[in-house]
Amino acid sequence: MALRSLEDARAEVLAACPPRPPVTVAVADALGLVLAAPVVAAVDVPAFPNTAMDGFAVRAVDTAGATEAGPVSLRIAGTIRAGQAPDPPVGPGEAVRIMTGAPMPPGADAVVMVERTAVAPDDPDHVRIAAVAAPGDHVRVPGDDVAGGAEVFAAGEVLGPGHLGVLAAVGVPSVLVGPRLRVGVFSTGDELVPAGQPLGPGQIHDSNRVALLSLVARTGAVPVDLGLVRDDEDAIAAAILDGAARCDALLTSGGVSMGDFDYVKVVLDRLAEMTWMQIAIRPAKPFAFGVVGRGGGATEAAGVPVFGLPGNPVSSMVSFELLARPALARMAGVPDDRVVPRPRRAVAAEPLRRRPDGKVHYVRVRLEADPDDGRLHARSAGGQGSHQLLGMARADALAVLPDGNGVGAGDPVDVLLLLD
Repeated sequence: MALRSLEDARAEVLAACPPRPPVTVAVADALGLVLAAPVVAAVDVPAFPNTAMDGFAVRAVDTAGATEAGPVSLRIAGTIRAGQAPDPPVGPGEAVRIMTGAPMPPGADAVVMVERTAVAPDDPDHVRIAAVAAPGDHVRVPGDDVAGGAEVFAAGEVLGPGHLGVLAAVGVPSVLVGPRLRVGVFSTGDELVPAGQPLGPGQIHDSNRVALLSLVARTGAVPVDLGLVRDDEDAIAAAILDGAARCDALLTSGGVSMGDFDYVKVVLDRLAEMTWMQIAIRPAKPFAFGVVGRGGGATEAAGVPVFGLPGNPVSSMVSFELLARPALARMAGVPDDRVVPRPRRAVAAEPLRRRPDGKVHYVRVRLEADPDDGRLHARSAGGQGSHQLLGMARADALAVLPDGNGVGAGDPVDVLLLLD
């Protein structure tokens, strides 16, 4: 089988994973989702003039000449707390005690912070102002943060905690977003044993399913654990159809290499339109992709992408990053120009060597910011074998090494940041 470029393989995958129809969800449930329509503020934020700190609301003109040595004395007309009406007004020679966020009273045009004031115990009805105020000091004006009628977020924005705070502040109760995908993950193989159970001869613990479920969760999708399925065609077919009926996409690992005679391969070829690929990358060369329900007879589960990832644990995770994650992002409504991760430029902190083999190598690296030059410096995160999961766990990026001999210390190198 001829090697395919990563770009060619990814293009085929993305073409078969169109965005899912948007849904309306409560703002409180929208973390990590992608806006499908712009959001316009209905109100100013803040909606009224208010104070940025505790102090005294004054007429700036009444503080003329005030110093630490010669403070100005003003009569305290009242107190306004946050959430109260802006009353009483401030007249000539008066001040109103005011708390952060409270509305500015009529007549006042500035706030003197409490640290520049003093109220003598023997004269509680007056405040001594020890600083000259200018109109507007410590006053938040309406629309200072968000102006009513302005577009606050465009379609395609991924909603983080700050976005949700803004939406709540402008009074938006719900938003139109790409759906939160449900992604099923299952493992197959009589050699696999769940963690915590003793290993028999030739058995290994099932690590791929745990790692893939965690990767799915970090994308903002809902991971669905479809379990550990024994090597039985009927059981595997049942797991695939059950997952396809309940999920938006399916992930499995293993059984995608050349020459494999695997029950998963047999069942997927029967249920889905599968493409079995050898991609010109290392690790993660073998990869399979298809859609359950297109000509396979699974009519109730039509249109569910299936990602067949390689079985070695590092290969499985790298394959997810390079192929499955972009597809899931597109399905969730991320704009096409942002679904494929963009490399950043770093500097090799040590030689990152490889041998020419016609493939692009993705080396697991750790990044360190150099305090002197401000650049990212990449060094190996550990063992680079496709079975050496510890190095992957310690990595925060993949260094992209084109075919050739690699890079030397101090050379520029592109890196793909792993999702944090």
